[in-house]
Amino acid sequence: MINLNRKIARLAAAAAVSAIALAGTASSSFAQEVTLRMHQFLPAQANVPKNILDPWADKIEAESGGRIKIERYPSMQLGGKPPELIEQVVDGVVDIVWTVAGYTPGRFPRAEVFELPFTMSDAETMSRAYWKLAEEEMMDQDFASFKPLALWVHGPGVIHSSKPITTLDDLNGVKLRAPTRVTNKLFSNLGATPIGMPVPAIPEALSKGVVDATIIPWEVVGALKVNELVKNHTEFPGDALYTTSFIFAMNKDKYDSLPDDLKAVIDANSGEEFSAFAGKQMQSDDAGPRAKAVEMGNNIITLTPEQVEEWKAGAQGTIDEWYAEMDAKGIDGKALQARAAELMAN
Repeated sequence: MINLNRKIARLAAAAAVSAIALAGTASSSFAQEVTLRMHQFLPAQANVPKNILDPWADKIEAESGGRIKIERYPSMQLGGKPPELIEQVVDGVVDIVWTVAGYTPGRFPRAEVFELPFTMSDAETMSRAYWKLAEEEMMDQDFASFKPLALWVHGPGVIHSSKPITTLDDLNGVKLRAPTRVTNKLFSNLGATPIGMPVPAIPEALSKGVVDATIIPWEVVGALKVNELVKNHTEFPGDALYTTSFIFAMNKDKYDSLPDDLKAVIDANSGEEFSAFAGKQMQSDDAGPRAKAVEMGNNIITLTPEQVEEWKAGAQGTIDEWYAEMDAKGIDGKALQARAAELMAN
């Protein structure tokens, strides 16, 4: 009887150990099933989510073997306004965001070097340079509070207006929506009345006459139906009038909490190459909405080189002001611009 009791006790102990081991395995397996919430400001059908963010998320899910799931929340569905996105990812309210650096004016001063007028001609090249310069100058300063996944710019900025805009004089009295601190300053200096607002607010502002014009790249025109609200579009051949710096970022603590193999999946799909891809994709997505505006009979104004030179001369004051502002922050703006140009040339 004693032997039987001992046998039963040993079996019970073995069963308990097996149960604990099983529970530990299940717990470990469960701990590595990760759901990440990705938040951004454009509608799901817009080009950036459709052609950049969703393919990125799909690739992460596939390469993680389904252990990472990315929930996609377009159009600020998780609440807040576009300028709040960067704080949402810093605070861990969401895990991943895509946002405009200039939505929080002055917070990312070094990124503004890519927004200076007539600096960009190719979004892929500039996006690659943006990432490289960030590795040199920004990761432990401007971007220290989150994990950058990618950094890029859009294709050439275009003026979309109710009345034709060709010369600087045409800007006088025009209420114009601009995306960033630098572009607001530029158009104020050129004679317009800039009105800052996030991209989703543009259609209502145009339809109600709050603004007479907006500057955005062609790629987002279709999603916002801007080509139906205004009929004039001013293009700058060669170096673009402006572009916008974007940030694709992840909460640091969330990234650090991932097991090493899942971090490796995130890392393999982030950085310079993805930044360059995103910039190239945005610029290539300009073609469709532009063709649609032509088909609708809209007025496409392509400035001559001589006209562009007039705009460049008018923009120089804004660049000089930016140098002075950077100096006041202890940043050598001229050296930063020179390094950005060097990276774009290589």
